[in-house]
Amino acid sequence: MVRQLTLKALAEQAGCSESLLSKVEGGHATPSLATLHRIAIALATNIATLVSGPDVNMSPVQRANERPTVSFPSARNRGAITLERVVVPGAGQLLQGDIHVIEPRANSDEQISHAGEELGYVIEGELELTLDDTLYLLQPGDSFYFPSTVPHSYRNPGKLVTRVLWINTPPTF
Repeated sequence: MVRQLTLKALAEQAGCSESLLSKVEGGHATPSLATLHRIAIALATNIATLVSGPDVNMSPVQRANERPTVSFPSARNRGAITLERVVVPGAGQLLQGDIHVIEPRANSDEQISHAGEELGYVIEGELELTLDDTLYLLQPGDSFYFPSTVPHSYRNPGKLVTRVLWINTPPTF
């Protein structure tokens, strides 16, 4: 409504169906990260704004047992990716920090690119990080950095859950 788009126009810009958008809006479907990213771009915002509630945490400290989470299904129901909010997204923030909890065989779907920078640290499990046409296999203790303008995607190729501390600027997810 704020962008004055019809459901049809938003669906066309985001490359998805009106039916999917209607289900997402009504809370009856959860889009993949890639689809949600396209919707956010079409609405000139970011995923964090779309999926986060009002910022009620005024403390500079985020307790582990109070960390909010957001889950996204992976393509073809191959598990899910859950973001544990290390930093609760808020208006005007320059950094976003999440722990990506990636179930075995789950992936971020298609490659995305956007303005910004990203860095990460693999806490546990295995991570396949694809930057443009280059695939990197990361193990616990490995880290990465790349400009977000490079098309990127990731997946957990292993049989155990993967956890990655992932920092973005500006906030994207």
